[in-house]
Amino acid sequence: MKKVLVTFAVAAIMVSCGNNGSANEHGDMHTGDSMPGHDYAAAADDIKAISVQYTTIDPGVSSFMKGMMQDYLQVKNALVNDKAEEAATAAGRMHASMKQFDKSLLTADQKKIYDGVEEDMKEQAEHISENNAIEHKRSHFSMMSEDLYTLVKAFGGGQPVYHDHCPMAKDGQGAMWLSEVKDIRNPYFGDQMMECGSVEEVIQ
Repeated sequence: MKKVLVTFAVAAIMVSCGNNGSANEHGDMHTGDSMPGHDYAAAADDIKAISVQYTTIDPGVSSFMKGMMQDYLQVKNALVNDKAEEAATAAGRMHASMKQFDKSLLTADQKKIYDGVEEDMKEQAEHISENNAIEHKRSHFSMMSEDLYTLVKAFGGGQPVYHDHCPMAKDGQGAMWLSEVKDIRNPYFGDQMMECGSVEEVIQ
């Protein structure tokens, strides 16, 4: 009896998640009850747009951030498609790029922001690059996403970047990720709950 109740509860949560602000196959937004702190019923045109903190940065920093964003998106898309090896390869490139980055290109204030996430981001990228289960990679991806979000808000990512959030990730604690597209493509669940989540903002 308990197993039946648990099954129904999980099914109800999945249906609820699928109806909260995720895009359908036609690109329209589903509506539903909002979770605290998240406007899942917001239309795509109502996405909050924010500008990067530093509009003028060294070209070397701009190139570094563009490369980091491209590798991160490859990690994200690999997790969306349940491809652990591809995620590992892209994360390995991110780790290598950070080790080679010339921090002297940053101003003193910019360096404080970068230093605040550098070691943690290296650690998360290294974990994802290792030969381990995809769920382990997804756990570290959530932390890496928060670190890169900090950097993208400061320096940009070489393109518009969407900040997405899934309330069901991390055992219901919720987790964010960055995306190059408006459509929700959930890296924490893949095919299990591909459209679970909402777009929180776009960083331009």
